[in-house]
Amino acid sequence: MSGRYTISQLAHAAEVPTTTLRYYERIGLVQPVNRSAGNYRLYGEESLRTLQFIRAAQSIGFTLDDVKKLLGAQDGGVPSCGDVQALIEERLVDIGSRLRDLRHVQKVLKSSLENCRKTERAGCCYVVETLRRKS
Repeated sequence: MSGRYTISQLAHAAEVPTTTLRYYERIGLVQPVNRSAGNYRLYGEESLRTLQFIRAAQSIGFTLDDVKKLLGAQDGGVPSCGDVQALIEERLVDIGSRLRDLRHVQKVLKSSLENCRKTERAGCCYVVETLRRKS
């Protein structure tokens, strides 16, 4: 690429949908550097690097709000190591909570499967009956 991307070219290069790129632009994470003669938004290499950073940060559990802080998009400054550590600690707490929830779901599903196998009847299912009673 020449270093100047249209929105669709940048989205393709970063492997994100154009709708995602437009959303990131609306929330201030990515901005076009110029406009073409036909008034198309043009993005530079920095935009591509930013999109790659966003994808990498999200892949390890950071939220878009976290990404804004990591990029310094809210105040224009680069976050300190202490700030980054605080974000990581928040994500670890969140992940711990989600893991507890998932373990509970796993336990319930295993128990339901066991009960279902014990009470298997034609045209009737223990799990479906139980769920219907709870709704």
